[in-house]
Amino acid sequence: MTILWLNLIVVFLFALVSRFFSAPAAVGPTFIQPNKILAAVAAISLILVSGLRNNIGDTFFYMHGYEVNNFQWDTITEQKDMGFSILQLLLKQITEDPQILLITTALVTNMLIAIVMYKYSRMYELSLYVYITSGAFVVSMNGLRQFLAAAIVFAATKALFEGKWKTYMLVVLFATVFHQSALVMLPIYFIVRRKAWTGATYALLSVAILIVIGFNQFSDLLFKAIQGTQYAHYQNFEEGGASVIRVFVYAVPVIIAFFGREKLRYLFPKSDILANLSVIGIVLMIISTQNWIFARMTIYFNLYQLILIGWIVKVFREKDQKLIYFAILIFYLFFFYFESVITLDIRYTSKYLVWPS
Repeated sequence: MTILWLNLIVVFLFALVSRFFSAPAAVGPTFIQPNKILAAVAAISLILVSGLRNNIGDTFFYMHGYEVNNFQWDTITEQKDMGFSILQLLLKQITEDPQILLITTALVTNMLIAIVMYKYSRMYELSLYVYITSGAFVVSMNGLRQFLAAAIVFAATKALFEGKWKTYMLVVLFATVFHQSALVMLPIYFIVRRKAWTGATYALLSVAILIVIGFNQFSDLLFKAIQGTQYAHYQNFEEGGASVIRVFVYAVPVIIAFFGREKLRYLFPKSDILANLSVIGIVLMIISTQNWIFARMTIYFNLYQLILIGWIVKVFREKDQKLIYFAILIFYLFFFYFESVITLDIRYTSKYLVWPS
């Protein structure tokens, strides 16, 4: 965990200083543009720590698969998530060392996430801080393919905000070649581009609660629907559900956004889209208390909540903003320690990043 703690410190401090040397942004009067060089250093830290690892979650299986599989053009079309197989085929023309797969996916994933946050988050350092302390950064090293797909979809945030549906759809379809679950983001475009906190919002939350109450019936219908697909094996997934604590952690920013919705709209007119996406993430997280597999889909939605977190401090009175800012830092730091150290006992290892013993 030492490397992960150091990464948190480096990312936060460089991102924070980048905001102190910021300039007004062309996006809007309430936006700022952090210093590009310092902001890039924060992103580079994320890329190196993720890309130079050799453990955490499914990392071993990705490395082993890269070493033993013989990727050929004539067999790639038979592979699920063909784009990921093509990526590995191309990388194997360079080296047989599986580290190149990790560093490449870490580069693309974290670079895209950092760029979008840099452009749209009011507090760049807070978004990156919560990206790490909420556990999303660790998840990106576990669900490697799906997080790569989510980052590609996330890169289409500008198209989503500006209503450029053709561009958005093309990006999502490209993401599906790395993980087919990205298809869920196609209809999402039409759902979230509307005013937040309407009857539809409360209907979504009500549906989530009803699903939890009648989860056995819901799961039977769902798993019948996905029989014969590459996701059918999830029917036998028996790792329990997500913790209520995690649901609470994800719900708090959305609750704050609800109470500060009018000021948030004034500060950031596109915040309704972020709120709608965040609510869908909460709905999935509530359902995932019954089966953890549903939490995997929250990957696509929680990235947008990170932008939202970069704005919620500003909905409070100016004299209270420092208090709220530090409260967020402390709240997420405790959660990071609780989940990463106490609950999961994460141990980061690398051949390249080694803390002296």
